[in-house]
Amino acid sequence: MLMTTTNLIVRYVETDQMGIVHHSVYPIWYEVARTDFGKKAGIPYSQMEEEGLLTPLVELHCKYIRPAHYEEELEIKTRISKLTPVKVEFSYEVFKKGETTPINTGTTLHALVGKDLKPINAKKLHPEIYQVMENCMQEDV
Repeated sequence: MLMTTTNLIVRYVETDQMGIVHHSVYPIWYEVARTDFGKKAGIPYSQMEEEGLLTPLVELHCKYIRPAHYEEELEIKTRISKLTPVKVEFSYEVFKKGETTPINTGTTLHALVGKDLKPINAKKLHPEIYQVMENCMQEDV
């Protein structure tokens, strides 16, 4: 299974008055990590969009376990956790660099749609892209 690691450093703008990362930032980090995942897997979003496959967000789950603070170094581990011809789910674990227990976990569920935003069967209409996503769930990288 392909699992990528994206490194981030908490910026001041991402913290709240209490000095911890605001809860609204984690979904943004998920997007950064998901974009990085796509590039490392060989299916960047730009390529998918050029080929007419879009992946709008339809569901988001985010569990806050421990806070992160300004200038802390973080690692986000990302993988595809579920895949069907019409949807893909990504899973995320956010760690403080050097730690083994996540401070945050989450998932995002995305529809696989055409440019008209109607669901499509990506396995049939975009078999090469679908195959790469399927391989990401099987490979040990």
